[in-house]
Amino acid sequence: MSLLFSPAAISALELKNRLVHSATFEYLAHDDGRVSPELLTRYKNLARGGVGLIIPGHIYVHPRGKAFYKQTGIHEDAMTEGLAQLCDTIHAQGGKVAFQLAHGGRQAPKEVLGQVPLAPSGWGRDPASLDKPRAASPADIAEVIAAFGAAAARAKATGADAVQIHGAHGYLIAEFLSPFFNRRQDDWGGSAVNRFRLLREVYGAVREAVGPEMPVLVKLNGADYTPKPGVTPELARQYAVWLKELGIDAVEVSAGTYYSFHMVRGGVPLNGLARALPAWMRPIAKLKFKSQVKANAFEPLYNLPAAAEIQPALGQVPLMLVGGARTLSEMERVLERGQAQCISLCRPLIREPFLPKRLAEGKASEAACISCNKCFAAVYNQMPLRCYVDGLPEA
Repeated sequence: MSLLFSPAAISALELKNRLVHSATFEYLAHDDGRVSPELLTRYKNLARGGVGLIIPGHIYVHPRGKAFYKQTGIHEDAMTEGLAQLCDTIHAQGGKVAFQLAHGGRQAPKEVLGQVPLAPSGWGRDPASLDKPRAASPADIAEVIAAFGAAAARAKATGADAVQIHGAHGYLIAEFLSPFFNRRQDDWGGSAVNRFRLLREVYGAVREAVGPEMPVLVKLNGADYTPKPGVTPELARQYAVWLKELGIDAVEVSAGTYYSFHMVRGGVPLNGLARALPAWMRPIAKLKFKSQVKANAFEPLYNLPAAAEIQPALGQVPLMLVGGARTLSEMERVLERGQAQCISLCRPLIREPFLPKRLAEGKASEAACISCNKCFAAVYNQMPLRCYVDGLPEA
């Protein structure tokens, strides 16, 4: 049997294989964040397709952490009925589910929030929205920590098998971890220990909410790729040491922020991305996007070098690797060498929700995804997540 399709364990959670659906924003929820029928259908198909663990798109824990229209929410009790339906739908097809808990931070646009976004520090403007954030006060930080804890309690009540704290991709927790974004000189910044403090406190609140048995995962950037140094593989390794000491159950390694395309290396759909912006911004944006093309060309397993730095620090804690896994032989090689314990997929499962089943049955040896990133452009144009390899429809 292929190691990819052998059982795996994340603490007490037993998975039927080592394939993970990495959290992918869908633009499919109701306007108020409730689960929609379209969202249920998407995850029913993914569970039927045979992936071992499904992590739905980042779910916001606080109204001020909402990063997109039609993003799924877990910020209030009214969300739990739909989220319980989502868990039941996945479980009915033999799947397992972990809810990714997220706060958008400075990458939550003012247009979506109706107010100024929060960040560790108030400098600069977001490269996507051009919004200038406000530095979070100690009271704001306490509110964020409490929101993660309350969201974790809701996740447990809905029947989720695990929760994942989103500490990657330039959202709030990732911002606090990064010396590029976090320029504070108080208890929440100024040193690696202090920059890690928010994640430490959030983990504590989440663990208290879900108890000792329910697995708690973290998604962590192995590298930020910001204009000036942020999280590097070496800094991520230190954070991994501290996460292990806290008792984290698994770490998913990713990369990138809104300053680059390193989270989705491959094609840069210039016109599609620019179309999501006001007309006056499009010419400048196209030039900026064009400068990203060469630097972000697709490479197989592009987060593996950072994962190689982090994995030894985790010891027996499972590492989940996302980014550029396209062939069965690549995935098996990573697992056989102990470079990761699970393989996370994002874009391949957008195009082929039944890819795991086809790989297991020998009907495919690689994903059909060509990493064109038109799916990425689509959600920024407020279009539902699906494969748009044949082109984006007119808005």
